[in-house]
Amino acid sequence: MAARLALASALMGIAGAIGFDQVPLPGQLEDACPDYTVYAANPHPPFSSGPMSLPFQRPDPRCRTFHSDVIEEVIKEVTSRMKNPDLARLFENTFPSTTDTTVKFHTNGSVLIGDTQRSPVQSGAWEGPQSFVITGDIIAEWLRDSTNQLSPYQSLASKDPAIYTLILGAINTQSEYVIESPYCNAFQPPPISDLPLTFNGGDDVVHPTYEPDFVFECKYELDSLAHFLALANEFHANTGSTDFIAPRWLRAIDTLLVVLEQQSEPTFDPETDKYRRNIYTFQRKTDTGTETLNLQGVGNPLNKDTGLVRSAFRPSDDATIFGFFIPANAMMAVELKRTAAALKKAGRDSRAADLEAWSEKITVGIWEHGVVDHKIYGRVFAYEVDGFGSAVMMDDANYPSLLALPLMGFVEKDDEVYKNTRKMLLSKKGNPYYLDGLDFHGIGGPHIGLVNAWPMSLLNQARTSDDDTEIMECIDLVLSVSRLGLIHESVNVNFAMSYTRSWFAWANGVFANTILDIAKRKPHLIFEDAKPYDIGAK
Repeated sequence: MAARLALASALMGIAGAIGFDQVPLPGQLEDACPDYTVYAANPHPPFSSGPMSLPFQRPDPRCRTFHSDVIEEVIKEVTSRMKNPDLARLFENTFPSTTDTTVKFHTNGSVLIGDTQRSPVQSGAWEGPQSFVITGDIIAEWLRDSTNQLSPYQSLASKDPAIYTLILGAINTQSEYVIESPYCNAFQPPPISDLPLTFNGGDDVVHPTYEPDFVFECKYELDSLAHFLALANEFHANTGSTDFIAPRWLRAIDTLLVVLEQQSEPTFDPETDKYRRNIYTFQRKTDTGTETLNLQGVGNPLNKDTGLVRSAFRPSDDATIFGFFIPANAMMAVELKRTAAALKKAGRDSRAADLEAWSEKITVGIWEHGVVDHKIYGRVFAYEVDGFGSAVMMDDANYPSLLALPLMGFVEKDDEVYKNTRKMLLSKKGNPYYLDGLDFHGIGGPHIGLVNAWPMSLLNQARTSDDDTEIMECIDLVLSVSRLGLIHESVNVNFAMSYTRSWFAWANGVFANTILDIAKRKPHLIFEDAKPYDIGAK
């Protein structure tokens, strides 16, 4: 009952802020606002007029977790021009997925509420706007997922004060997470939200230790910290604002730099060659090897003087084999440089210089240790390396990935090493996780298994291509396996009706971004006319 009343209270607050006339009361909640995990798994009318008759999967307006007139305008502008009514319906459902279903808590900062006794609020903490964005069917916030979920709306932040405050709040909330537990990947609701806690059920032994009332899961993933930077960098790029450069965010930056220093240390002392245990260790009682780290939670040895930073886990939340995970290092190098530029604009040149130095160091390390000679494809990027000469040759669907290196800004699409790498990744000869079946194909990964590919990989393939045929093959294939009108986490390549997760806001956001990218770069592929559509245009 407490949770239901909390949800009702949240709905009342949201509705009051945006002017809804009717708000479901606690007694009406089950009928008006069913569990979206169940709702998303079933089709709802009205159905699209295309051959797939895709359902309308947005929740009742009274139950949506955030509203923006600007978002509704984008949906109308894009869908009204699209050739394919099924593709239009898929965009209509996916573009607002994050704001419709996953903004579990948001405050503009004018009033602070919550049970501060449960998790004491530090001086200066949880001030200003705050936004708690869940990944979907798991009531926790991943730094990576939430950053990507908000990505489709970044271009609208300068047009809508509500979106501006939503994203600024997300930056503030992530700052608190990074300050408190920089080695963790997923977090509980802010203590000021009064939302109930959930627990992952894992029997984990982690160092540094963390507070379960604050952290949902503590897998150290370098890309989570890179995504923390990316959230603010995209906000700055689209608004020009430096409002996020506040004392707490700067403290989070300093905390991040400590992690980079600690996780660039080798396994063996450079002077004595004696083993020294990494400050971060993770052990879980499990029969799944990717859910824990070997060697008593440390992972495989890493060499000295590489310039690279260790990541214990991948963005799939699977353990790395060799800790120098190249996609996350590439993303970190890019985002550090972008953050440095924002700091310079705010007159904080000394801190910016530290970030630029780290960016350059990591970049040099990638080109020196992360590029290898492949007997078929020539010079390519490795997925993971250890600095001793060993490399893992593969790619995973989750972002950051090798396929997505141009999307994060590390290389151009026409870079020769990247072009060789892309050919390798999209071939079973070069990538063991490139899966091809009767109904579907694409890149998967060990997280789900050897028969499930991820639509996300095809969307990133489309965004890294300039070939019209390849782009539309990717889009059409994703459309064909999205019969519920939403993007799944993964799909069985031999039986597309078998999938994982009907409610996965990150994947929906990737689809929305892909359609917006095509609308700008290749409008003739999806629109009745060839006039480009730029969501960020003034």
